[in-house]
Amino acid sequence: MHPRHPLAVHLSLKRVFLCRSVRFSTAEPGSADSRGEPFWLQKATISAAQVRQHNQEQVNQFFASPLAQRALQDAHIESAQVKKAISTLSDEELAKTAARTQKAQKDVAAGDLGGGRSR
Repeated sequence: MHPRHPLAVHLSLKRVFLCRSVRFSTAEPGSADSRGEPFWLQKATISAAQVRQHNQEQVNQFFASPLAQRALQDAHIESAQVKKAISTLSDEELAKTAARTQKAQKDVAAGDLGGGRSR
């Protein structure tokens, strides 16, 4: 279709107005940022980023502990590799790993170095 064809111009204008009306109708006044994102979406994004950062810090702290460092050395694994691998985990994998490291820290604090299993 030629760009100057009346039908093409009409459809292009219709698309522009439709996109603009949908964009502005999704948010209440004062509940969106300058890009038109709803406040709840911004809040959810920030919350997810904070949870990920917290989990990543928790896992990194665990692997920075002297006990974990010694275990990594015994296994011939460089801590830089572990730190890099941690940053590539999905949010779900990172959350599971953070929960496991938290449990391991509690077990160590309680004197249970065997992970709760009998020997």
